[in-house]
Amino acid sequence: MIEATDIHVTLGSRRVLNRLAFQAHPGQLTAIVGPNGSGKTTLIRALTGEIGFAGELRINGIDPSGLKPWDLARMRGVLAQSTQLSFPFTVFEVVRLGAEAGGYVGQAATAMTRAALARVDLEGYEGRPYQELSGGEQQRVQLARVLCQVWQADGPEGPRWLFLDEPVSALDIGHQLQVMRLARDYARQGGGVVAVMHDLNLTAMFADRIVLMEAGEVAAAGPVAQVLRPDILSRVYGCRLSVMSAATEPKLLVVPVTEAPA
Repeated sequence: MIEATDIHVTLGSRRVLNRLAFQAHPGQLTAIVGPNGSGKTTLIRALTGEIGFAGELRINGIDPSGLKPWDLARMRGVLAQSTQLSFPFTVFEVVRLGAEAGGYVGQAATAMTRAALARVDLEGYEGRPYQELSGGEQQRVQLARVLCQVWQADGPEGPRWLFLDEPVSALDIGHQLQVMRLARDYARQGGGVVAVMHDLNLTAMFADRIVLMEAGEVAAAGPVAQVLRPDILSRVYGCRLSVMSAATEPKLLVVPVTEAPA
């Protein structure tokens, strides 16, 4: 599992995360949600070692700061909000970098690269320059790269992890569902997924557990129905929200309440 305790992050003179505790379990998709500026991306950047922090972090019982870069790369893959490349790589070359980071070479890396592109609906894009793709296509290329890096959800070192920072922000609804299904399936195979999400209804549909953040702290954490409550959400988001139950997915639906005119 991932267990972080007493996490503090200060950027400049501002405390962004304050005495934060966080847990995520293999076999589950843990969604981090909250209003803008609540610290969601800062938390995932701290968990993945992109920024420094005070506190204690364990992934599969190990302090990741003591791991070699190649060992850490095989334990967890990280999808950032956006990735800019300075060199004219093709789509195939970008995704193959993930396979090589995961320890695959030769024909195995080639086959994995093609399989990952098929999983994100980018078959036939192998030779296209990365810079010429749309933002949503680039996001799916990067997801394919990360999937290659931790292709097997459960390895000799234990469960592997996907960290996804707003993985569907640039995607149309069809590809949003496709990406979330991929993330959920990865968790069902024994891996762990930690995803920063904005869409509360997609979160309700796919997450096993939610961490709701407010001003650098955890406002609520637990199963979906425990966190997606109108009283909690309305207070944290600063607007009236209603949560309705449904017989089909999503079983909970979050909708804004429009004030009646005076």
